[in-house]
Amino acid sequence: MRPHYQPPLTESELLQRARALAGISLEQLAAQQHHALPRDLRRAKGWFGQLVERYLGATAGNQSQPDFMQLGVELKTLPLQHDGTPKETTYVCAVPLRDDCGLHWSQSGLYRKLRRVLWLPIEADPAIPLAARRIGSALLWSPSPHDDATLRQDWEEIMELIGTGRIDELSAGLGTYVQVRPKAANHRALTTTTDLHGEQVATLPRGFYLRRCFTGKILRDHYA
Repeated sequence: MRPHYQPPLTESELLQRARALAGISLEQLAAQQHHALPRDLRRAKGWFGQLVERYLGATAGNQSQPDFMQLGVELKTLPLQHDGTPKETTYVCAVPLRDDCGLHWSQSGLYRKLRRVLWLPIEADPAIPLAARRIGSALLWSPSPHDDATLRQDWEEIMELIGTGRIDELSAGLGTYVQVRPKAANHRALTTTTDLHGEQVATLPRGFYLRRCFTGKILRDHYA
């Protein structure tokens, strides 16, 4: 396995690079890039994703665009439990609490991120030492018409609450596939939004997350 780092020119080249990682351990990937392996991932959130982004040649950095901007493809790593099911929800992007209201689904940041996704499974069973955890076979995916309709419905329900100032009604219980949860380093990292009376109020930033039932469905549809 050799490093790539240069942006891939086609989806096919990207998928070929990603599938070359299948069976590789985290220790091998880290050594190949001269990175130290963290003691555990709880204190190194995003470490694996950043390592893979560099290897595959992702270009977006911290921009709110798909990771491979020239291809319109988002990279999502998918930690799996011992039974092959997703270990956790999957963060997609920030919830726009001040702008995006009135936009069509196809113009939204959530749609841009999910229109085309490179899923990269990774072993996350705590019984497996971090260094020995292996990367799975990559999948290049787009939502089916049914999936797209459900994602759109979830997004519209959430954005209607934001657009009408009902920010207090946002909860993790909303949505079939998409969940909204606070996304902040701590409770002091506040942003502003508009409440029901049109007043500016401080609130925690939120993020869009995909529920485990949805990412589990993707795995069953394409790997089972």
